[in-house]
Amino acid sequence: MLSLIVSVQVKPEKRKRFLEVIADNAARSVRDEPGCLRFDVVEHAEEPNHFFFYELYRDAEAFAEHKAAPHFADWRVGADECLVPGSQVNTFAEVLVSESDATAHA
Repeated sequence: MLSLIVSVQVKPEKRKRFLEVIADNAARSVRDEPGCLRFDVVEHAEEPNHFFFYELYRDAEAFAEHKAAPHFADWRVGADECLVPGSQVNTFAEVLVSESDATAHA
């Protein structure tokens, strides 16, 4: 499994719009993409408008399908409008242990 942790900073005046577009992207990703297993959006406890996404994909191909989905294009339009330029940091990782499968995959 492939995980993606995304860190973004949102322009304060665009917070409401950001929450609308990211909620839509997350819901459609999980609902419409068989390879998207999880898509969580969380806000930093001590830094308003600093958000993280935790996305879980079956594999790299499933992530490529995510990026090709129409709702991802919609998200990018919203992101360009709402995110502080240069603030997005993507961190990819391989899932070794998960709550549903406590076996390490080394």
